[in-house]
Amino acid sequence: MLFKRRSSPPWYAKARTMAWPTRSFARSAQYFVKRVLRVNATPYAIAMGVACGAFVSFTPLLGLHFILAFAFAYLLRANILAAMLGTAVGNPLTFPFIWAVTYRVGRVILGQPVPSNAEPALDGPSAYTVEALTGFFERTWPVIEPMLVGAIPLGLTAAVGCYFVTYAAVLGYQTARAAKCLAREKALARDEESAEASVTTERA
Repeated sequence: MLFKRRSSPPWYAKARTMAWPTRSFARSAQYFVKRVLRVNATPYAIAMGVACGAFVSFTPLLGLHFILAFAFAYLLRANILAAMLGTAVGNPLTFPFIWAVTYRVGRVILGQPVPSNAEPALDGPSAYTVEALTGFFERTWPVIEPMLVGAIPLGLTAAVGCYFVTYAAVLGYQTARAAKCLAREKALARDEESAEASVTTERA
């Protein structure tokens, strides 16, 4: 194929490009939509896969997004590739907003006071002591806990929205593609009939 890469880039290069594309985000978004629409699966499987990826994107477990998306997709019989693509909902542009909102919503659900923008979530001086480094989990849990709790309702809301939007888009795309294939087959059949009729006329 003309202008095709001679060798496929490694998986970590693909993951880096997905997280921070070298080209414009608009072009990457168009590519993402086309990849989702062209996944070879049922509308339910694709839509549920994207929904699973969108849900896990709201969790603060960055290193586990792909694994969680795979697990949810497997349990819900969704398309795994669509789930991987759905994790693109969490990206460098959306993560700051997602983290801030999940943190605040989680604190509200837990009945904790919502800190002001100027109030630090962790004690600054203790963050640089040896004793604080040994208690990393204890220091970060007050931040991680509300983010995990807030990710549930916000992630479910995003997942439901992504499911219905993706389902309608995939259903429309697959219906239009099936109609085009049917029209092409009918056109080929008419051409074959015309060719056979011409041969018959010539022989007569």
